[in-house]
Amino acid sequence: MNRAFSRKKDKTWMHTPEALSKHYIPYNAKFLGSTEVEQPKGTEVVRDAVRKLKFARHIKKSEGQKIPKVELQISIYGVKILEPKTKEVQHNCQLHRISFCADDKTDKRIFTFICKDSESNKHLCYVFDSEKCAEEITLTIGQAFDLAYRKFLESGGKDVETRKQIAGLQKRIQDLETENMELKNKVQDLENQLRITQVSTSPAGNMAPKPPSTDIFDMIPFSPVSDQSSVATRNGMQPPPGPSRATEMKRDLFGAEPFDPFNCGAGDFPPDIQSKLDEMQEGFKMGLTLEGTVFCLDPLDSRC
Repeated sequence: MNRAFSRKKDKTWMHTPEALSKHYIPYNAKFLGSTEVEQPKGTEVVRDAVRKLKFARHIKKSEGQKIPKVELQISIYGVKILEPKTKEVQHNCQLHRISFCADDKTDKRIFTFICKDSESNKHLCYVFDSEKCAEEITLTIGQAFDLAYRKFLESGGKDVETRKQIAGLQKRIQDLETENMELKNKVQDLENQLRITQVSTSPAGNMAPKPPSTDIFDMIPFSPVSDQSSVATRNGMQPPPGPSRATEMKRDLFGAEPFDPFNCGAGDFPPDIQSKLDEMQEGFKMGLTLEGTVFCLDPLDSRC
């Protein structure tokens, strides 16, 4: 879906942007429960979930159990489900994880939404019984989603793909530097073997030391082997070791540390935050669908 938010009919938003951005909108409702669904969207998906939870509610009601009351707090940061008296958060549904929201056309009390669980990554359908304000709650969730998506874009969400491309290019540069270092070491090994062969095949009486070989620029080739091994020890102590291969591998051909797009400034994001941004982008890209549908289709549902 190209748009982050879609709805069947054009509706007028219920609240000011400031109310959802700086505060939250509270609603009281009865929580019928949640159940796993196979798809993130679909009228038939939520209809089956509603009927399943309504049936479970009838069983609990016959056993003398009351339906728990909850408080919903809706803002651009998500939909919180709290215990009304203690304000303990029972569920915290982030907006980019909510993909479908619907209210009942015939029963103004019932509304539901599908949210992807942050731990199991399963799609869960939450069903509520409100005081004849199901449509208002559905529209409030839709408005909060719309505002959250706009805020995400303004705060740098557009740069997520660019950062991915930069990270891919940086990985390629590091691979090329590693490959270049390996080739450089192989060339040096071949030069050393050639020098040993020349010394071993020279006449016995002609063992005068030869000057070190030079490259096409008349310079002595670089050797990763430290020259400190030929320096005599002082006071019985070995000279300090040279830099290890691991240290060399962290620098490029010019001796500088490779550029890291995630650690070059305060405005960039470390990998854990980057993965969170990727998740939010995918969630907003899927979008939120609002629908008004009919959940009560049989005598059992009509007595809910």
